[in-house]
Formats: sequence, C-alpha cells, structure tokens
Amino acid sequence: MTWLAWLRLPPGKASSRQMLKHIDRLKILQAIDLPAGLDRMVHRNRLLKIAREGAQMTPADLARFEKRRRHATQVAIVIEATATVTDEIVDLHDRIIGRLFNAAKKKHQVQFHRSGKAINDKVRLYGKLGRALLEAKENGGDAFKAIESVMSWDAFTKSVSETEQLAQPEAFDFLHQIGDHYATLRRYVPAYLDILKLRAAPAAMDVLEAVDTIRAMDNEGVRKMPADAPTAFVKPRWKPLVMPDSGIDRRYYELCALAELKNALRSGDIWVQGSRQFRDFDDYLLPTENFQAILQGNVLPLPIIADCDRYLNERRQLLEQRLATVNRLAADNGLPDAIITESGLKMTPLDAAVPEAAQALIDQTSVMLPRVKITELLMEVDAWTGFTRHFTHLKTGETAKDKTLLLTTVLADAINLGLTKMAEACPGTTYAKLSWLQAWHIRDETYSQALAELVNAQFAHPFAAHWGDGTTSSSDGQRFRAGSKAESTGHVNPKYGAEPGRMFYTHISDQYAPFYPSLVNVGVRDSTYVLDGLLYHESDLHIQEHYTDTNGFTDHVFALMHLLGFRFAPRIRDLSDMKLYVPGNPKDYPALAAMIGETYNEKHIRRNWDEVLRLATSIRQGTVTASLMLRKLGSYPRQNGLAVALREIGRIERTLFTLDWLQNVELRRRVHAGLNKRRGPQCARALGVLLPPR
Repeated sequence: MTWLAWLRLPPGKASSRQMLKHIDRLKILQAIDLPAGLDRMVHRNRLLKIAREGAQMTPADLARFEKRRRHATQVAIVIEATATVTDEIVDLHDRIIGRLFNAAKKKHQVQFHRSGKAINDKVRLYGKLGRALLEAKENGGDAFKAIESVMSWDAFTKSVSETEQLAQPEAFDFLHQIGDHYATLRRYVPAYLDILKLRAAPAAMDVLEAVDTIRAMDNEGVRKMPADAPTAFVKPRWKPLVMPDSGIDRRYYELCALAELKNALRSGDIWVQGSRQFRDFDDYLLPTENFQAILQGNVLPLPIIADCDRYLNERRQLLEQRLATVNRLAADNGLPDAIITESGLKMTPLDAAVPEAAQALIDQTSVMLPRVKITELLMEVDAWTGFTRHFTHLKTGETAKDKTLLLTTVLADAINLGLTKMAEACPGTTYAKLSWLQAWHIRDETYSQALAELVNAQFAHPFAAHWGDGTTSSSDGQRFRAGSKAESTGHVNPKYGAEPGRMFYTHISDQYAPFYPSLVNVGVRDSTYVLDGLLYHESDLHIQEHYTDTNGFTDHVFALMHLLGFRFAPRIRDLSDMKLYVPGNPKDYPALAAMIGETYNEKHIRRNWDEVLRLATSIRQGTVTASLMLRKLGSYPRQNGLAVALREIGRIERTLFTLDWLQNVELRRRVHAGLNKRRGPQCARALGVLLPPR
C-alpha cells in the first residue's frame, strides 16, 4: 500500500487503537504544511474534481503528469484528505464517548437488576422494623427492644453494612460508572487534544479553558489537578463526581470536559481549524455584506415578507382567525371526527377509503404482470430513457463504452452483492473491470443525475398522472443492519438497539418516484434530512406539500419549511400532547384550554430576524445544506438566539397546522394516503433501489 492510499483509509471500528492510527495520518498531512488559505484560491467544485481524479490514480499515473499538474493534484488530495481525516477523528471520538456512556448505562442497569432481590429483602426487613418502632411508640415501649424483637443487634449491624453497599448514588445516575472506562480514553486523549486546533465562541470558552488545562498537564507530565483549574463548565449532574470533598478528581474532570467538548463541537460553539463539518457556525452562512446587499436590493429568494413587523402581523391575524374558528367549532362539538374535553383531544381514526373490490383488482393485475429478469429490465429502461449516459468518466467526461458492464456494476451496488461476488456470478466479467468502472464512472453526482433522468421520464408519462400530479411527496428512513466487515463502521442508534447499521432516508413523490435517497447517520433524527430532498433533488418535480411521520418533524423544521416555501404536513403521533401557542390571552379560547400551552415570544423573533433570513437564504442558495444547519441548531445545549427564534416561528406554524388538521378531514386523508405511498408497489420502489446513494 502506498503512503497516499494509507492516508486516505477510513477509520474503521470506534476504538482507541483506530483513533491513534487516524491521528498519525492527520499528523503527516499537517506536516506537509501547505500555505494557509490555499483552498480558497480555487473554486470548491473544481478542487473536489481534481482531488477525485487524483484519488483514482496510481503513483505511476501521477508520475507521468507534468510537474505543475502533478503538484496541483497532490495538493488537492492533501487538502481534501486533511478535512476528511479531521472530521473522521472528531466523529470517531464522538462514537467512542457514546459507546462508553452506553456501556456505563447498561452496567448500571445490570447491577441494579442483579441487586433487585437483595434490595427487596432489605425493604421488607426495614418495613418490619419500622412497623415495630411505630407500635413501640404508640404503646410507650422501648425502641431498642422493638428492634431486638425483629432481629438481633449483630444481624442488624450486618444488615446496615449490606444496605450501604447496595445503595446507589443519591441522584441514581450511571455517571459514576464512566470512571471505569477512563483508561480507554487516556490511550488517545493526549494525542487527540494535541492534534486538534480548537477555537470557541464566548459561550464555550469555559470548556476550551478546561481542554487547555488538560493539554498543558499532559505536556508537562503533571498528574494532580491544579486547585485553580476551571470548573465553570461542570454541570450539576457531574459536580459530586468532579468536585468531591477531597478536591478535584482528575478522572471525572477529564471525562466531563471531553463529554462537554463533544456537545460543543456538535452545536458549533467550538470549532476545529481545517475541518469541513465542524467549522465556525458563521462560516457556513452567506457573508454578512453579501446578505445585506440582497436585502437592500430587495431580491430575497424567500417567499415571505422581509419586513419583520409586517410578517408577524400577518401571521398573528391568520392565527387569531383560525383559533377563533376552531374554538367555536370545539364549543359546539362541530369538529369533524374530533372532540376536545377538559381531559384533552380525542380523534376518531379515519375509515378506509379504498373499496373492498380493489383488492380483487390488485390480485388480478398482479397475475397479468410478466416475470422479467432484472438485467433485462435495466437494459429496457435504459433504452427508454438513456440514463446510462450520465455515468461519465471522471477525467474525460466520456460515457462508458460497455453498457452491460456498467449496469452490472450498478446492479452490484443495488442488490448489495459487492463486486467480488458479482464478478464470480457473471461469466466473462472480472473484478478488475467492474472495479475500474466503479472508480471512474460511478459517483454520487452520476447516480443523482441518472436517478433524475428516470424520475423525469416517469413524471412526463401520461399514466403517472393517475397516481398524482408530482406536487406532493413523503419521506421516511429505513435502517439496514451492518454485517460482516461493515459492522466496524456501522453507527449505533438507541432507537434501533445496539446493533450497528446504516440508514437510507428516501423522498418519494405522489407518483411513487423515489426522487432523493440519501445515506445518513442512524444516530441523527429523521427530521434533520427532510429539507435536503426537497431542495437538492435534480428532477423536474416541483414539490409544494410534504408529509412525514412523527420522527420527521421538529419546530425548527416547521419554521424552515415555511420560510423556504413548502407546506409541511406531518402525521403527528399523540397529537393531543402537542400544545398550541397563541398570540394573546389563552383564556380567549376556553374550548381549547386543554390544548393551549402558552404564548409564543415575538421578541425573540424580532431580535434575531435578520439572522433567520440570512440562514434561510444561505440554505436556499446552497451555501450550506439544510441538514447540517438543523443538526447544529438542534444540538445547542444553551438558548442560542437564532435557534430560539426559529423555534418560536416553528411554534406558530405548528399551531396553524394543528388547527387546520382539527377542522380538515381531507387534509388528514391526504397525509395518510401520501405516507402510505412509501409502502407502495415494489416495482415503483425499485427505482430508488437500482440507483442507490453511495
């Protein structure tokens, strides 16, 4: 293996050993010491294209380049590799910390479960002692004799000692178990903190000071914590462990600091120089001067009123009208299939709208469909649409000469067979040929363009109009468990259990076309990726209304959907637990009292209005992806002004949607039908499977 190939290896399993290997890679990349700001002298897309070309070449290929071109290619590779490895190191630390916390929590639960019988015996015993003492008090008896009537003093003394051993910390927290994993972190933490160039916003300066203290102690070989070590970052939950009566405990001090560093990196309060994913929050957005020029030129690319006062007045009036209407209907028991009482909202499930005769027609039609080989289907669809022309050569831009080999390589991805087994299954095909095609012709952008070609062909077909007009869509995630070697790189998500896996999040139009599949981290909520599919798909679809289930919505998503011009209609589980936010006095709507939470705060929106518009404009113009911003805004542990302002806007939009949902049965049916299309015919879903994201 060449040095260049070794530098670009993925990290693998989340372990201290892999972390140290990856840190060694970053040290070598940093030692090249490229001039600062060199990456800004070339357009981002051009730089990425050069890096991708170089990554597919052998050292012999690079050696044949003219000197300036060879150096330019090597520089592009180093720039991209440095950012990638930096992000992977931070992500690896995140996964290690998460794994240790999960292990500590599980150990805490197991220990408590094992002690369950002993604890129950002690509770029963002390119940008897308590009863004997109460009777002694009532009868004027001796308390000590009352205890002796239940058990001897020797047994009582032994029981007290056993109880003290069984007792958990007062907070009944698993954090005290984290200390058992301190040695795992110490294997790489000195090198980890030394290699990262960290900067912090004012809100996270205390965390950065703690990190600097740990780094200085490691460099100087000091073991004992200094008495003046910064402790402002220590949360109340950690204080009993970090600051016991004997002084600062170094183990728990470092563990607390590393956990807070992880949170601050996620939210953007701390950023890493040279990173792509963990940059300063402000760097992701449009430069302030550019945004001000857009505002002054009255060319804001958002379908909303730019003036904050006019915007808030318009939303307030609309909200007051709908609140008054729903309040009146609720008071008269006029809400369709819904009733609001003092105990809350009760809704009648929707009746089936599909006649029973439809199933017979479905069965009859299924029998008529011919059985075809998937290879023949791919060739026929390509003859109709020509989607293979989008799989162009990375360097020359030419199409693949052998379509059969190209489609064989695509199929190996689609059915998750892999190139080795596909080569063994296809006579006349070799692994080398398939691997070459995959390296030079199959990339994220070629998959996206080919999928858009298929979606557009279906959209233009007259028969597709029987399913929908292409203006509505739904999205959902599907998790796939990682197997074999992929287990080391699969992420663990508490929602799906401890088994590692990956998540495909797919957007499907009302015509059953999966127009935007994406591979996402299973540790992140589905709602983070809802907007990406609506904004960044390359098809001719013009989506106006979008549906998700409960995991697909947050108040931030409601806000950005509205600001970017999409109607958001999630099917919310336990809608009765979702509170309404009103513009005035909640007592003005007595029939809705059980559902009203509080008033929304216009001051937060006014104070951060320009930043809200700047964020939405940055997302619309592609300066930053919506998923990255939603992930950072949702990770803020503090009350960040922009995050709070978006939350308040989202509360307004969620309240408007809920009021519409209560009085509009047609909306409920539309959302229900749209979500059911995710489970539509396998032949329709196959479009997304044949051209998966990489």
